Amino acid sequence: MSSWHIGLIGHGEVGGIFAAGLRPQVASVAAWDLKFAQPAVREAEQARARAAHVRACEGMQALCEGSNLVISAVTASNTLAVAEEAARHLRPGTLFLDLNSASPGTKQQAAALVDARGAHYVEAGVMTSVPPYGIRVPMLLGGAKAAELAAVLAGWGMDAKAVSDRLGVASAIKMSRSVMIKGLEALVIESYATARAYGVDDHVLPTLQETFPSIDWSRQGAYFFSRVVQHGKRRAEEMREAARTVQEAGFDPLMTAAIAAKQQWVADQAAAGVFQGLAKDADWQAYADRLLAARPRD
Repeated sequence: MSSWHIGLIGHGEVGGIFAAGLRPQVASVAAWDLKFAQPAVREAEQARARAAHVRACEGMQALCEGSNLVISAVTASNTLAVAEEAARHLRPGTLFLDLNSASPGTKQQAAALVDARGAHYVEAGVMTSVPPYGIRVPMLLGGAKAAELAAVLAGWGMDAKAVSDRLGVASAIKMSRSVMIKGLEALVIESYATARAYGVDDHVLPTLQETFPSIDWSRQGAYFFSRVVQHGKRRAEEMREAARTVQEAGFDPLMTAAIAAKQQWVADQAAAGVFQGLAKDADWQAYADRLLAARPRD
């Protein structure tokens, strides 16, 4: 039997996917999520964990004490705080795998806290959206134990590659890519919605198709709109960490800060109910029309 006992910090979309995928490969999977302690959703969230054969822990201490591999899968803004709390309870020798989208500097600060307890911090740069791939999502690992852990994860069917024994390299790759990908999302939403407002979208998209013929701009636009509407808050947090990454490189993150603001704006529109009832597979025009209808009136 496997000697690995996995502890997941965060049992949301990503944590739930990893729990389900890893459960058949290891001795046990446990999880701790703040929702487990919230009266309004506690029973439902714990029941969801139990249905996946995941032990719902009562707190961070219980999770860490029973795990020899702890995986942090929280939002970008909570990366450091979670590492700080976990570090107080990690057993010496425990591996701590940080999946969160944070800057190299943030990851290095988190590593210092974890390593000071005799545990071993490994950063991960998750290189694309998790749901289509599950635990086979491409990941780049960094840190002194990255190669060792990558071999273990590969044995479980995961696509994990060690890129450096130095912390920050994997995150720098991930965050630099995120500036481009999330930037394209923000640009498409702003460009398409503006073109729709002026009634010129039937002219604009063909010019894009001509310049970049390998991209289906209508289909890609629909995908970008849907992903940002669903996950704009999380994307905005990631882009704020990307802006920190740019700053750590010595540049003023003018573009990255604007991308974060645009992602947050779409998330705010979604929270206000602008897209309520819209099918996930709706075309981009449907998303843009909702934004147009929600414009402030003079």
